[in-house]
Amino acid sequence: MNKFKMPHLGSLFTQFHLSSKDPESGPGQNPPETPTLPDFVQHVRKLTGMRKEDVYSNLRIRDQFQAAKNEINIVILTGQGIFCIDVKAWRGTVSAHSPNWHVQVKEEEQNLTNTRIEQIEDALKAIMTKTANLRGHLKRSGVSVHQSLFFPRVIFLSPDCQLDEELKKRRELISHGQTDEFLRSFREGYMAWISDALTPSWLSGRLSYSQMESVREVLRRVGTWDRVSLHCGEQLKGDFQGCQYIALDRRETETLEFSRVKTLSADSLWALLGHAPQVTVKMYKRGSQGWLGKSLNATITIPSNTDVIFRISGEDTDAKIPANTIHSILLSN
Repeated sequence: MNKFKMPHLGSLFTQFHLSSKDPESGPGQNPPETPTLPDFVQHVRKLTGMRKEDVYSNLRIRDQFQAAKNEINIVILTGQGIFCIDVKAWRGTVSAHSPNWHVQVKEEEQNLTNTRIEQIEDALKAIMTKTANLRGHLKRSGVSVHQSLFFPRVIFLSPDCQLDEELKKRRELISHGQTDEFLRSFREGYMAWISDALTPSWLSGRLSYSQMESVREVLRRVGTWDRVSLHCGEQLKGDFQGCQYIALDRRETETLEFSRVKTLSADSLWALLGHAPQVTVKMYKRGSQGWLGKSLNATITIPSNTDVIFRISGEDTDAKIPANTIHSILLSN
């Protein structure tokens, strides 16, 4: 288990870009030249004209064995069907091999060009598997949607990413130059929406209005990532694993807010008197926002040096984050 160290957070915060450790990223990328996933989601909403409730991001769907959770970067719900999209920020030439794909990356160094080949997961196979998992999740939730109404897609964001001739033939793969045209294709006219509302799915070959509402209801409940906001202003995404002094039911608790206990004495004097600095943790009920604000579930005071265990997205081990560095934790469903 890794001890969380503030001076080394820089490498971890790149996770909010399409970094090499995130599912939406890959080898050979150049983070400063690629948008963050939230920024790209905003771009998707702008070009498609879709409503917020029809565009979802970072949905984590359990596999067919109800074990591991696999993240789908973007899910778009339309009358035409359900589009499951993974986003890649790769650079280089991508070619299909079995069982892995290859990315050939050229690097310029002191007037010399070096070429390296990296093996990566088959992105098409991965998104098709995750799409099937989403269909299974909907079915287990009581919403049956025909397989033909699911559309797996992979978008390559970088203009420096080239697909080989075989991959170019796959309509599921969207290159940088095709991205905006693909997104604009989602714009639907008023008559299409009327058709979806009045015509049964089996007759129109599209999702009916009632089906779309049922799918929305399920997608709203799908978990994403837990998010830790630090006092320094940075954020981490991952899975909250627990804390020695905090017992909670995440089905009931949505937000944990941390605040340092104010004392008249300086921390050094307070420590000399045998008292450890403390942090107050307020736990708020899930979905309880109202006229009077959030509903408080519980309050607890813990030592400020208490470790909060958090598995940061893309890391192989848990991190220990001191409670006095945390501003809040938002728990996903």
